[in-house]
Amino acid sequence: MAVDVRLLAEADFPDWVRALNTGFLRTPTSSVREVEDRRSSVALDRVRGAFEDGRCVATYRSFPQRLTAVGGGEVASSGVSSVTVSPTHRRRGLLSRMITEDLGAAKERGEVVSTLISAEYPIYGRYGFGPATRVAEWEIDVQRTGLDPRWAEPGDGGRIDLVDGADVRKLGPELFERVRRSTPGAVGRDTRWWQVATGELRLDRMEWKEPFYAVYRSASGEVDGLLAYTCDEKWGDGKQPLNSAVVRDLIAASPAAELALWRYVCSVDWIVRVHTGVRAPDALIPDVFPNARAARIVTLGDWLWVRVLDVVRALEARTYAVPGSLVVEVHDRLGLAGGRYRLEAGPDGRGSCVPTRDAAELSLGIRELGALWLGGESVVRLLALGLVVEERRGAAAIADALLRTSRLPWCPDTF
Repeated sequence: MAVDVRLLAEADFPDWVRALNTGFLRTPTSSVREVEDRRSSVALDRVRGAFEDGRCVATYRSFPQRLTAVGGGEVASSGVSSVTVSPTHRRRGLLSRMITEDLGAAKERGEVVSTLISAEYPIYGRYGFGPATRVAEWEIDVQRTGLDPRWAEPGDGGRIDLVDGADVRKLGPELFERVRRSTPGAVGRDTRWWQVATGELRLDRMEWKEPFYAVYRSASGEVDGLLAYTCDEKWGDGKQPLNSAVVRDLIAASPAAELALWRYVCSVDWIVRVHTGVRAPDALIPDVFPNARAARIVTLGDWLWVRVLDVVRALEARTYAVPGSLVVEVHDRLGLAGGRYRLEAGPDGRGSCVPTRDAAELSLGIRELGALWLGGESVVRLLALGLVVEERRGAAAIADALLRTSRLPWCPDTF
């Protein structure tokens, strides 16, 4: 029987949720509340499903997204999520049909890139997505950090205050926008994000535990940092506290704010372990502590994947570390963004990109361009891996000088 891949009608949505839960190994049967929760946050004109004999067997959706480029510019992105294929319908090309349709539609809409957080590594490179940011998670043994146990407040004139969810909904969005604009790879958070994160909006499919919230105010009184964390309750022999804290969110607009918030959470009485949540691999952890070995990495891996849909607009949206010129040949198996382009970066950091017939100096796939675009990957490294080709000797080093950033790109969120 033929499988029909199409955009959803309203009546399809409950069965689409069942298939989504099946793909992610969750309880298949959904409550009415879960279906309503999910339906309220999606636009059906960007939700796809595969149907056989009236039953949904694969799911896919995309949504508009704001993505920060190198230098603080913003591009229109198509965020991809909810991708599943039921175990009975694997290896039939259903994902290929859904994703190629969606990428074509995103390009038609004028979106510059598409993004996703990949649950499995080997899948999305086939469609031109490249791993553009990475994340690390640390577990901190508080008693080994070497921090002064008498620490009570920042020594820079700033202060830390405990706040509640209502305060976070007032203070958080403006602070996060400041941080997002200076963080390549960060994506926007809408009102719904803050409502869910603070428990104002409770989702049936998500267990809610209210975090503790702390803000860092600079000496001038400006809110420069926000921390959300939860704690367990565990005691050892001899009535010794063995509590752990899990950082749910930590955003900081200054190094002083980041340092103060890490020191704060590691100074809370009874907390002996801190789990940092996902951070940039070059975060100030672990070197914020006198004994950096007190923080051990428990996760290090890929995070945000980028698929370039418009090479010219993508390369012109970001800034460049040095002046220079490079002709690149971009190969795109899907035919959405391939071609030969000349990139010219000026002394002001801005770049121009135009199609050209000049001889290529560097050849690469659209996947590799996505991995490089935010500045976190090395062209020289990809050359060593055989993933790019130097058509002119030294072109990879020139590309690295142009594209690399002094700090790694980072996406604080999942979607």
